[in-house]
Amino acid sequence: MKIVALEVCPLTGATVDGGWPQGHEPQENLHALLLVRTDQGIVGWGSCYTSGKLVTGAIQLLWPLLKGESAVEPERVTEKLRQSSFWQGRGGSVEHAISGIDIALWDVMGKACSQPVSRLLGGNYREKIKPYGSILFDEPEPLKRTLESVVARGFKAIKLGWRPFGRRNRQFDELLIRTARKTVGDDVELMVDAGGSEQFWPHGTNWARNTAEMLADFGVVWFEEALPPDDLEGYIELTRVSPVPIATGEVLTRRQSFLPWIERRAVDILQPDCTKNGGLSESRRIAWLAFDHNVQVVPHGWNTALGLAADLQFSAAVPVARYVEYLTPCAYIDEITTEPFEVDGEGLLSIPTRPGLGVEIDADKLKRFCPERIVFQ
Repeated sequence: MKIVALEVCPLTGATVDGGWPQGHEPQENLHALLLVRTDQGIVGWGSCYTSGKLVTGAIQLLWPLLKGESAVEPERVTEKLRQSSFWQGRGGSVEHAISGIDIALWDVMGKACSQPVSRLLGGNYREKIKPYGSILFDEPEPLKRTLESVVARGFKAIKLGWRPFGRRNRQFDELLIRTARKTVGDDVELMVDAGGSEQFWPHGTNWARNTAEMLADFGVVWFEEALPPDDLEGYIELTRVSPVPIATGEVLTRRQSFLPWIERRAVDILQPDCTKNGGLSESRRIAWLAFDHNVQVVPHGWNTALGLAADLQFSAAVPVARYVEYLTPCAYIDEITTEPFEVDGEGLLSIPTRPGLGVEIDADKLKRFCPERIVFQ
């Protein structure tokens, strides 16, 4: 089965605020879907966490290497792309595009084998997993209303991130966490993402340690991105002394970038993002390296329906997986598939068991967010 065409589908019109200080508009394009077509009529879908123009530029580089390749050998084909683009890629938008291609090829292979991707990744350790509703911090009153709406959707875990947490003073940070805990009660798990990958992050290890001590008082499950993403030594020290587990890894690409974080035990929880880091192939390798070093893995996903589907398949095949990230509300998750994801009464998501990623894109719904596609053939 050969690859004969590839389509880039930039998503715009309902882009969720990512918390950056420059603000955002719904018309921003931060996600792109990929559609791989084969000579036997099977199509596979993938997702990239980067803009359509950057993905298109990367595909212009990669398409001569991809056209006519096997559509059912995702690991070999995407490693070929990676090895053949070191001078232009080795991370960044080229790796993000390879990520979407890899996810799409796993979708193709699953459909060709009539199996869910999780089984092809090694087997199913679970049928359901807990999603955590992923939201931004806000002023106390609007934050309270947002939390109430997320709980009303059935989520039993919620992650709060970025502004204004860590941007004002310690007393205000504690007020936000106290407001969150009081609003959701003790039965809903809370995670906190400081957003240390924001440009010119001002805080260091001492701030992070003191903040972690405060978070521990409120039973926070983990503390994410407390430091800038390149501060390996800072994370090693913070993980050693923090009373709550420390998480990071969403900006890393390629398995080699994760190795020092795993081998030096720089984190308690590693967060590979399969729409950035090389796809499901790389995420699987990263997860098993982490597992062998007794480091927890929770996939990062500021996501689309296809990214979430990929995270679900990935998490089914990881022995110690406990959570998936669920950006909420998000039209790119909730409004482009033929069947919506549903959180059950226990706050869990069922992992799709249909062939491939297990979800189907509704072409008419997708047109609302992707009126034009860029085609390579």
